[in-house]
Amino acid sequence: MKKLLTFALAAAMTLSLASCGGDSKTPVGSNNNNTPASTSGSQTGGDVSGLPEIEAGSCTTPAILTSIGQSADVEIVGTLCSKAGIEVTLDNAITAEDLPADCKTLILAVGGSSKGLGAAGIDADGELARTDALLKKAADQGVTIVAMHTGGSARRGTLSDSFITPSFAAANIAIVVSEGDSDGMMAGILAGNSTPSAYVEQVADCIATLKTLFGVA
Repeated sequence: MKKLLTFALAAAMTLSLASCGGDSKTPVGSNNNNTPASTSGSQTGGDVSGLPEIEAGSCTTPAILTSIGQSADVEIVGTLCSKAGIEVTLDNAITAEDLPADCKTLILAVGGSSKGLGAAGIDADGELARTDALLKKAADQGVTIVAMHTGGSARRGTLSDSFITPSFAAANIAIVVSEGDSDGMMAGILAGNSTPSAYVEQVADCIATLKTLFGVA
C-alpha cells in the first residue's frame, strides 16, 4: 500500500535513534537545504584519506530507500532525502522479487534494531537473507547501491555490524557519519573495494552529499 508522506514532523526527530520497524512503501517528497557537507574522517579509526570521492550526478531516480536492520535510521535518511530534494520510495520490507526493473538507485539505511526487527516480524537471520538476495538482484540489474550509516556509535555492535558488512561490501557509494566508524570497520571495507565515499561530521551534512550524488542544484 502506498501513501503520500512528508517528513516535516520527522525532521524534528532527525537525531533520534529510537528503534522502529515496518514495511510501508512511501513516496517521499522534496524540500531544500543548503547545509554544507564535510568529508573529514578525523573521528574514524581507519584511514579514509585514500577513499575515492563521490562524483556529482552519480545517482538517478527512480530511487528506493530501505532499512537494512530495521532501525529508526531509515526515517532519518528519508528526512535527509526529502530535505535534499530527492524523491524516493520507502520500502522497509522490499525483497529481491519486489525490486522494480526501472529502479536506478537503492539507498540502504544500515543499522540493526532488535525492537525494529521484532516489530517487522523478522529475525536477524531473515533480515540478512533478505539483504543478501536484494543486493545480489540490485547488482544484477545494474542498480547503484548507496550504503548510509547515520546512527553513530549508538548504532554499532554485533547486531548492526552483521548488517554493515554485507551492505558496505556491496555498495557502489557510501555515506558515513564519522563518529559511527571509530573502529575503522566501514573504512576498511570501503578501502578494500575502492568505493567512492563521503565521511561527514554531522547527520545534517548528509544533505549536501545527497544533493551532489543526485545532481540537485
